Amino acid sequence: MPLDISAIKLDPAMLDLPWEVPLEEWPEKHLAALPRGISRHVVRFVRFQGAVIAVKEISEPLARREFQTLRNLRRLDLPTVEPLAVVSGRTDADGEPLDACLVTRHLKFSLPYRAVFSQRMRPDTARRTLDALAVLLVRLHLAGCFWGDVSLSNTLFRRDAGDFAAYLVDAETAELHPQLSPGQREHDLFVAHGNIAGELMDLEAAGALEGEDPIEIANRIMHRYDLLWNELTGEERFERGDRWRVDERMRRLNNLGFDVDELEMTTDIDGAYIRIQPKVVDAGHASRRLMRLTGLDVEENQSRRLLNDLDAYRAATDRQEDDEELVAHDWLSRVYEPVTRTVPRELRTKLEPAELFHEILEHRWYLSERVRHDVDLVDAVQDYVATVLPKKPDEMSILGVDTEEIPIRARLSE
Repeated sequence: MPLDISAIKLDPAMLDLPWEVPLEEWPEKHLAALPRGISRHVVRFVRFQGAVIAVKEISEPLARREFQTLRNLRRLDLPTVEPLAVVSGRTDADGEPLDACLVTRHLKFSLPYRAVFSQRMRPDTARRTLDALAVLLVRLHLAGCFWGDVSLSNTLFRRDAGDFAAYLVDAETAELHPQLSPGQREHDLFVAHGNIAGELMDLEAAGALEGEDPIEIANRIMHRYDLLWNELTGEERFERGDRWRVDERMRRLNNLGFDVDELEMTTDIDGAYIRIQPKVVDAGHASRRLMRLTGLDVEENQSRRLLNDLDAYRAATDRQEDDEELVAHDWLSRVYEPVTRTVPRELRTKLEPAELFHEILEHRWYLSERVRHDVDLVDAVQDYVATVLPKKPDEMSILGVDTEEIPIRARLSE
């Protein structure tokens, strides 16, 4: 039986790989020393044309099915590895048939969960890495993808420029449907909980999960999934004057520990729908993004608040398709700077500009919530300046106080 290579774009150099040799026995000269996850099949990372590919030995029907599933998932812009080819018709030197191979592109900067947890990480970093799995599962379910074998072993984690993301790497059992039934989702969650708990118990036995309860971690991932699923699938209608409610939705996601990476609003004859795409990010992500877009160098929480307003401005002005930097420039010149300049000069030393803007946005949100409709930003500034800002201490003066001269008056309780 002749060798058959089915590829999206065939590179002739792929024919030079030793397909007549069982994958487990491939020569070292072809292999790349990269960490591999646990797999029920033989998997090897292979140097190929200056890059790295992943080759998995598997039966031909499963290889072709997984190849097509991965292609479909990528068409839906879901985070999965990229399929390159299926190689079938393999025989060894004695003419005995060998299993087919599925070839995918290695995902740069990605690691299997065992490699991630073999490093020393702060508890918060480890927690947010696992949160990425909850985000991945929600995204797949929203797109109608039934995974069938949810586990840490079938996931790659990627940390790149501060972002955390989880990628589906094994789609043997995955199925795409127009919409998942509650039963399909529940099955995925049941399998996920058992697999994750078992995999974390293995890490615990190996001493790589100190001070953490595997069952509690698995419970937490399921809880985070439920919170995020309910937040994203709870449909709301917004009138054009209900921007404060958009802000409220974003606040809830922030309180869940998710930064909002995309905000999309569409309108119809009855009002507007909102769709929010969350992203798990590392510390400093918001301040770096704000600096890149606007040049403002402020603290992380301030940056997150300002970016939320920028994203809401982008949606409210229907400029999702415009260049992000152009929208950020307009927001800076039309919203941020006019607000900070509106405050009387004698009160500007009360707070630094970014904190002042943040507090005005908070004040506007509370006013809007009270009256149940959007309050104009100009009115919010005027009310804040008249009722709140004068009562605040002069921050610039406080920063100039030598704390060593402040007497300590606290007493130990008896």
